Amino acid sequence: MGTKVTPYTDPENESKKKQVQRMFDSIAHKYDFLNHLFSMGIDVLWRKRCIRLLRKENPSTILDMASGTGDFAIEAIRMGIDAHVTAMDLSQGMLDVGKVKVNKRGYEKSITLMQGDSENLPFEDNSFDAYTVGFGVRNFENLDKGLSEMYRVLKPNSITVILEFSKPKQFPIKQLFGFYFKFIMPALGKLVSRDSAAYTYLPESVMAFPEGDEFLNKLKTAGFIELSATSLTGGIASIYIGRKPA
Repeated sequence: MGTKVTPYTDPENESKKKQVQRMFDSIAHKYDFLNHLFSMGIDVLWRKRCIRLLRKENPSTILDMASGTGDFAIEAIRMGIDAHVTAMDLSQGMLDVGKVKVNKRGYEKSITLMQGDSENLPFEDNSFDAYTVGFGVRNFENLDKGLSEMYRVLKPNSITVILEFSKPKQFPIKQLFGFYFKFIMPALGKLVSRDSAAYTYLPESVMAFPEGDEFLNKLKTAGFIELSATSLTGGIASIYIGRKPA
């Protein structure tokens, strides 16, 4: 696995990074609605599980990469993590939606939203107590470089918590998930978001992502230790954890 897929077929050879940014800008106004619809709300439970793991580390500073509209960052503060979260995303459109949500909850002092690139982080080495990604690591154009940057900005003995879609292996979830992902989701996504490519890209990017042991090996190559992968909801998603050595 690890095949490069992009949202659009672009005659000008636009980078994956630019295409992902353009795609999320396009669907930002409907993203939250569709995200919760497609997952039937299970994504909320998955995030909560990640945050309970993160809370044990008692971080003071968190970088939430590919933050989108800020759901992971908001939930971390709501669940009582006493930290400042830097919520970063390529898409300014998504961040604009997130800013409204953050302001509505009065979390402006706890969450800073900023546009940025996972492969070129504007932070010093050893800057954060934790690094989180919710359904975004598969969108990194250069995954190895993104993981290297993840490692660089984490403080020694700090963790990364990564929530990402997986490919179920067992009958009948594998078959149902495949049909839903390939046919139902793209049709509904096109109808609601008006972007025919966005929800075709989603299943393609999941299929291409180096999941499980293959992804853990990439984290290991980046320097992380104490690696683990936890399967969720029959293998639909996974939580990956790695620690930067002390």
